[in-house]
Amino acid sequence: MKKLLILFLVTTLAISCKKKESKNDVTKESKEVVVQTPTTLVQIGCYEYNKDGNQILFEITEINNTVEGTINYVLAEKDANTGAFSGTLTDDKLIGIYTFSSEGTESTREVAFMVKDNQLIEGFGELNETGDAFKNKNNISYTSTMPLTKTDCAK
Repeated sequence: MKKLLILFLVTTLAISCKKKESKNDVTKESKEVVVQTPTTLVQIGCYEYNKDGNQILFEITEINNTVEGTINYVLAEKDANTGAFSGTLTDDKLIGIYTFSSEGTESTREVAFMVKDNQLIEGFGELNETGDAFKNKNNISYTSTMPLTKTDCAK
């Protein structure tokens, strides 16, 4: 009788251990979270706004530790400018330096875009004394009425 009782206890213990392992495995699987990395928010290619005589074309050519590309602004009743962009993507904010030429003069300024629904929405905020960088990147307002939408690059 003792042998039968010991066999019963060993079997019960073995089954309960297997159930705990299975339960832990399921719990581990259900806790897995797929995290979207910032570099998947934007893609190499073109983002464009073209309406009412205003055109902004942002071509992203490289995405590594930095996001590289070119931006062309042709805004109604303003001088057009074209240049290179180099910046970083943190969460959904793409902020970088835009080095451009306008009327033969090379300049730089900081530009910011929020990535939302396959669009880039330009942000604006208070600038430093020289007017080429944001005073506080946390106070940028992404309110542009000219969202750049992912499009095929026309070559």
